Amino acid sequence: MSDSQITNVRGTAIPLLLDDIDTDRIIPARFLRCVTFDGLGEHAFEDDRQQDTGHPFNQERFAGAAVLVTGRNFGCGSSREHAPQALMRWGVRAIVAESYAEIFFGNSTTLGMPCVSASRENIEALGTALGEDPGTEIRIDLEAMTVSYGDHSFDVTMPDSARQALT
Repeated sequence: MSDSQITNVRGTAIPLLLDDIDTDRIIPARFLRCVTFDGLGEHAFEDDRQQDTGHPFNQERFAGAAVLVTGRNFGCGSSREHAPQALMRWGVRAIVAESYAEIFFGNSTTLGMPCVSASRENIEALGTALGEDPGTEIRIDLEAMTVSYGDHSFDVTMPDSARQALT
């Protein structure tokens, strides 16, 4: 396996179980004027975090999470590469969602951030587990196409072309 191959991602996770999160929520437009993507991570979900101090990205118990667990149609809205860049610079290395906006998905996987899809039922069960124990380790296996945590495992999907490019 070369350094550029990504076959699995392992780490703690941050649950953000909402649908239709658009790229402007992920990284507000005022941060798009940057010359480089450096520093974008600290502004991930900036407006949401200011409006809701209980936002998962504000909670110390989810600090350092490598996996974002979220809902349907994640990354919809304008096609800004800044959104996956901000998440990656915050520390997200993979995303588990019910579905993705096509351009967001492409931008993320091009950056080497796997985006796998799972059923609503499995995402909700994982979100509950994370709420009960934020230290739960998640493993995304791109060869077996599974997500595992504790004694649980479920199948995920990803277009073969994106999976093959990562692995």
